[in-house]
Amino acid sequence: MPTTFTRRACLHAMAAAGLAASHRAFAATDDIVLGQSAHLSGPLASTLTAVLKGQALALDQLNRKGGIAGRPVRLVTLDDAYDPKRCAENVKTLVERDKVIALTGLASTANVAAVLPLLAEKRVPLVGVYTGAPALRRQQHPYFFTALASYRDEVVEMVRNLATVQRSRIAIAYHDSPFGQLMLPVVEEVVKEQGGTLVAKQALAIAGQNSVDVCAALAASQPQAVIFMAFGPALVPFMRAARSQIGVPIYAPSIANSKQLLAALGDDGRGLVLTQIVPYPMRVTTPLTRDFAAVMQEADLPIDFDHFFGYLNMRVVFEALRRAGKGVSSQGLVAAIEGMGRVDLGGYTVTFGPKSHHGSNFVDLMMVGPGGRYIR
Repeated sequence: MPTTFTRRACLHAMAAAGLAASHRAFAATDDIVLGQSAHLSGPLASTLTAVLKGQALALDQLNRKGGIAGRPVRLVTLDDAYDPKRCAENVKTLVERDKVIALTGLASTANVAAVLPLLAEKRVPLVGVYTGAPALRRQQHPYFFTALASYRDEVVEMVRNLATVQRSRIAIAYHDSPFGQLMLPVVEEVVKEQGGTLVAKQALAIAGQNSVDVCAALAASQPQAVIFMAFGPALVPFMRAARSQIGVPIYAPSIANSKQLLAALGDDGRGLVLTQIVPYPMRVTTPLTRDFAAVMQEADLPIDFDHFFGYLNMRVVFEALRRAGKGVSSQGLVAAIEGMGRVDLGGYTVTFGPKSHHGSNFVDLMMVGPGGRYIR
């Protein structure tokens, strides 16, 4: 039977078509949701404050420019208090409740290790972490990608630099934590490879309360340099004890770098050598550092490494999302990263491929000078 088109039927049809179009438009602008579990509380929470702010500045900058193909990007961050079990629970919640397409910014070696099996089970990628533990990278994981150099890369640069100034007798103070315990054999291995001798090793309490005893034990071995394989509040008491008891160069990884801690150290921080795994942000000479300087100026914040760490990590994630396209999915994002090859982000280069999930081994060295200023 032929259909009769009345004015009312026509209006209903137009309304239905309009509703469908509006639903399609809304779907096209749905948030792209990312997830993060990090230590927002606990004794090490302060080490992430500026990093998280850097992430937020990058997200705001991206979304003000239209997001990814017109879709805003949103990051859901849950507190794990540096606890691996809680981190794994958070990741499960982020995947099942918040429907994140990817995770980013996990900030503990033990926590990342705890969630790697879950990533494979849920088929959701983790793109960019704030731990460079080489143990996590030893065997390629199909859903794990990093954007920054490993701690092993940093130790190699330290020991090579010490070799150039003929300092081969090296001691280590390492955090009495999963991080420190994982890094001790790495330092031992690298020192041996580079022709040096590890003359002493001492475990350092999380807050550094045994720094005086640790430095006394290290001094007894007469080292020519000390590697501080730790981070957080322990830096302050350790540096003060080392300055008075040992009096040799101290080298520390990028994770130990903190503007607040260097300010607390004052002149006791002079001479500390820090590895850096991001370009020098205070030299605004590249598109990437200019973008970063702009958001820091708008936020009325001084340019520093801490904020840049989080900002750069997010910029790598954004580049991967762009390449995955408008209808980005977890599997599409994995394919996009593996297809990136070598990409210059405007002054920082990453290289990814099907057999290369760790995008950079860039390491630089900085010395702390008077007033906490860096000397290159």
